[in-house]
Amino acid sequence: MNVSATVLVQELKLLRKGRGISATQLGERVGPALRAVCRISGNEDAAEIRRKVSDRLRALIAPLPTDLSTVVLAALGLHEQARNPFYQERVHWAARELDRDDRTIRRRIDEGIEQVAELALAAAPAAAPGDPSRSWHTENLRVTLSLDQPVPEAFEIRRIVADADDIAELDLALTLTTPVDSGRSVREDDLQVDVFHGGLLAARVMESSDRAGLALRLPSPLRRGERHELALRFRAAFRYPHYVCVPRHPVDLFELHVRFPTPAPAEILLLDQVFQEDAKNNGVKGPVLVPDGSGEIHLEFRDLVPGFAYGVRWAE
Repeated sequence: MNVSATVLVQELKLLRKGRGISATQLGERVGPALRAVCRISGNEDAAEIRRKVSDRLRALIAPLPTDLSTVVLAALGLHEQARNPFYQERVHWAARELDRDDRTIRRRIDEGIEQVAELALAAAPAAAPGDPSRSWHTENLRVTLSLDQPVPEAFEIRRIVADADDIAELDLALTLTTPVDSGRSVREDDLQVDVFHGGLLAARVMESSDRAGLALRLPSPLRRGERHELALRFRAAFRYPHYVCVPRHPVDLFELHVRFPTPAPAEILLLDQVFQEDAKNNGVKGPVLVPDGSGEIHLEFRDLVPGFAYGVRWAE
């Protein structure tokens, strides 16, 4: 599912509540659509998220008519004279400023937010290789997944580009989605990781009940613009019938090859830029894929947005 204006509007309306941009737990209120528009990856701290969201929204609000820009800036807590801790107070301020009643101001806020969403999607910022706000990105990710083995194996070859100097370690992760009714969390030894070339596995830690974080130490620090290739193998029993890439950093090209056992699953669906939780939601459908004569499918995804899922889901 592509980022839509409707989804972005919903996230902006959530953001305006309470203290708006000054909310303490801002990261929890910035949804995937807004993260995509503001180029927020998965490893930025609260201060960096606040800066990115503030800068991007101010740029999008600037072209609006004066009355709409005033009310939207106030609603989101971005107006210097409307930093009140409650949304209703900021509405009152805008009403006094424009000499209108509160109901009119709320209507104009909604109108302004809809225009901001349209502008954001019409001119989404491209991922600049030298963007100093991120440390590295993936130029090419090739994954071969074999599901016809006693234990499924995924071979990953990744070519990264440093977007800053002195990049000595990469933060990677892999999630083994566990069905809600399983009653069992993923253990560290459920996932086997082998590094074939390109670095040393420096650390692994369970970041959540089903996600393993991996730290890969590079042979030597990279300078901005330098490329580096690494190869890994993952082996684990699948607890949910899907395989997706949910990047923490931008990915230019993701090539996925999946080899299914015989007989092939009754249904194989394409998942292209869907919300991470929707990847395991059987109610969310995608185009049907048909394996070739070898029981394989071959897919390409370009310009992956951090926080969204790309891959396949199949019926068991």
